[in-house]
Amino acid sequence: MSSMQVSEGTKGKELVPGIRATEIMAAAGARELRDGEVVIVGLGLPEVATVLAKRTHAPRLAALLEVGVMNSVPKDTPVGLADSRIFYRATCWSGFLDVMGMNLHRGVVDAGFLGALELDRFGNINTTLLKQESGKVRYINGSAGGNDVASLAKRVMVIMRHEKRKLPLAVAHLTSPGFVGGRSRQELGLRGGGPWRVITDMAVLGFDSVTHSAALVSLHPGIRLEELIENTGFPLHIPKEVPATPLPTAEELRLLREEIDPKRVYLR
Repeated sequence: MSSMQVSEGTKGKELVPGIRATEIMAAAGARELRDGEVVIVGLGLPEVATVLAKRTHAPRLAALLEVGVMNSVPKDTPVGLADSRIFYRATCWSGFLDVMGMNLHRGVVDAGFLGALELDRFGNINTTLLKQESGKVRYINGSAGGNDVASLAKRVMVIMRHEKRKLPLAVAHLTSPGFVGGRSRQELGLRGGGPWRVITDMAVLGFDSVTHSAALVSLHPGIRLEELIENTGFPLHIPKEVPATPLPTAEELRLLREEIDPKRVYLR
């Protein structure tokens, strides 16, 4: 499954004095998770957001990693699925088939939290390859469990940088489906609910219930609407009144900075 490590653009900057874009992203992601849900989560900011949700409003959240680790309490900001610090205090350490088969394919996963190289206006995800201007193709890591999550989770959230090249009109390769061609999930034969939120370092995006194309949900403080549009490669549905993304609370900031990612591996 794709990890999400934001390292350029606005993500590492302070959007408002004392608060970085990555911290706003993590808090926004955490708020999308509900107590008692089952979530399959990728590494990086998705993991940070999930841990934050468990330590605040969703203590009964069941977090699964595709390798079979369930309900762990990550220690010292793990940097990979092979990093044993991510297994700390897990209630179960089984395998890929248990998480993806017995949970996701059985239909009990409420939310999936993914990253993306590219994401288009219908929420289709590319984590497989990038086409360069020279015509060369650069292959990345592919799907792993991302296709299963995007196809079968009841709703899918994505955390990524907000850049025009990463948010094109159409992805260079469709790794994991959203609303392909603007069609409904039922029409596509996909059991999962599909894309729900895209959380970037500029805004929170959702999807129109009729056209299934991307819509602006909230704009991060410190970001101008014109700046957002300029950095988006597809047309956005924009409401007349654009809400501001809520800033992290003092307690959320304390947890992020002192306990969840004190070395700022993902929040830098």
